[in-house]
Amino acid sequence: MDMTDRDYGKLVNERSKPSPLGKNILWAFLVGGGICTIGQGLTQLFQQYGLDQDQAGTATSVTLILAAALLTGLGLFDKLAKRAGAGTLVPITGFANAMVSPALEFKSEGLITGTAAKLFTVAGPVLVFGISASVIYGLILCLLKSF
Repeated sequence: MDMTDRDYGKLVNERSKPSPLGKNILWAFLVGGGICTIGQGLTQLFQQYGLDQDQAGTATSVTLILAAALLTGLGLFDKLAKRAGAGTLVPITGFANAMVSPALEFKSEGLITGTAAKLFTVAGPVLVFGISASVIYGLILCLLKSF
């Protein structure tokens, strides 16, 4: 059966169920807001233990990343993400999940060639782009300040 892209798109649209947009938006809002509320609570807790604002923010980020990575490893993060959608992907927890998920898929290939290699599938390009962009931005800033 030969189908054009247009025919295939039409077939998919006919057979797919409509997405409950209002429900999805509500779940994303509640879960994303909940994650951010937990983050704010952690920041205040760390400040009560004597950390300044910057240190508390760093400790909160590390804690949320660790929690998301742990929940991903236990298979719980994906269950939450199926319901909450972008509510789990937008905060920093989504990045942690995106790093850990590929690593878990390839753990059968070994610690180095499987888990470790795939851990940087997502993080590698992000880090390379971030570092490269910051160097280029810094050079441009230095050149503009010298005039």
